[in-house]
Amino acid sequence: MLQLIQTADGSNTIFNTEVGENYHSKHGALQESRHVFLKSGLQYFLSVKEASQVTILEVGLGTGLNFFLSADFCIQQQIKLDYVGIEAFPLDTEMIRQTGYDQYISKDLWDNFQGMYPSTINHKVKINEYCELELVHRELLDFESPQLFDVVYFDAFAAVHQPEMWGEEAIAHIVSFLKPSGVFVTYAITGNLKRQLKALGFTVEKAPGAPGKREMLRATKL
Repeated sequence: MLQLIQTADGSNTIFNTEVGENYHSKHGALQESRHVFLKSGLQYFLSVKEASQVTILEVGLGTGLNFFLSADFCIQQQIKLDYVGIEAFPLDTEMIRQTGYDQYISKDLWDNFQGMYPSTINHKVKINEYCELELVHRELLDFESPQLFDVVYFDAFAAVHQPEMWGEEAIAHIVSFLKPSGVFVTYAITGNLKRQLKALGFTVEKAPGAPGKREMLRATKL
């Protein structure tokens, strides 16, 4: 069962009663998404490597908040965005509408997404002149793609609820789709995850966390 709840910064998230966890931080869904994924992921990548187009792979598309903020930013900067989100349990259009995320992005982007969302499931759809989106409806280890990505947003549920998503096989699989110099970001940081990524040839750094978390992890593929 899914329940809409408000987080500490006033933005909404969804609580999954079966998993026992929110889709975003209770300390602030919007703040977490902006800090961990937009700022520390996409904007960091673009600060290191100037680019007119960027590819993002997200693990756990969920409510679409990370996509909305990334797409809105790319539209403003006139950067082409190719976005692929893996989601084993896609939300329906009405549940996403109820999040109220339209107040954080342009009306055109929100309206286009609402009109096209169901057709993005396992199909790449042009949302507007700058953004393409595909929602891949399958489990992480079943994901395959000939495409390589500039940035990976790893936004799975916490390891205490979904340990298999943070295991060696899952992490090695998902980072195999990163380009050299590609960036992997996630809201969590553990010694095990750092060791895994270093063993896979990444430079790993601690970055300041979103509200409620002291640190987060960012890793760059060598």
